[in-house]
Amino acid sequence: MKKQHGVTIVEGLVALVILSVGMLGIASLYVASLKTGRTALTRTQAVNLVNDLIDSIRANGTARTAYRLAAGATAEAKPECLTGGDCNRDELAKTDLARWLDSIDANLPAGTGVVTVTPDAALPNTPDVYTIAVSWLEPGETQRYSYRASVEMLPVRP
Repeated sequence: MKKQHGVTIVEGLVALVILSVGMLGIASLYVASLKTGRTALTRTQAVNLVNDLIDSIRANGTARTAYRLAAGATAEAKPECLTGGDCNRDELAKTDLARWLDSIDANLPAGTGVVTVTPDAALPNTPDVYTIAVSWLEPGETQRYSYRASVEMLPVRP
C-alpha cells in the first residue's frame, strides 16, 4: 500500500471555507470598531463644545441672559468682537454663541445647540443656572444623541 502525499480537493475546500468564515468575522469587527471610534470622537467633540461655551460664559459673567439661545435660533457675530475691538458684554455673548454654533455645524453631524438661562432676580445672591445642550445624529442612526451640562454662577454685577 502506498502512502498518500498532498492534499485532496475536499480538504482544500474545507480549509478555504474555514478561512473565509474567519476573515468575514474579522471584517465585521473592523467595521464595528470604525463605527465605535467615530461615535467616540463625536461624543468627545460634543463635550468639548459644551465646555468651551461654559468657559465663555464664565469669562463674560456680566452678560447673564444674553447667552440664552432657543432651539433653531441663530446668533450673529460682531466683527469687532472677533478682532478684539470695542464691543459690549451682550455683543460679546452673541459673538460667542455665533462661533459656538459654527463649531457645532463643523463638528457634529446634523448638530444643534440650545442654551437656557434661569436667573432669579427676585432673590439676591441666588445663582443663575446656565444649561447648555447639544444634540446630533450619528450617520446610519435614526435616534439623536445629546449631551447636556449645567453651571451655576452668582450674578456678576457690572
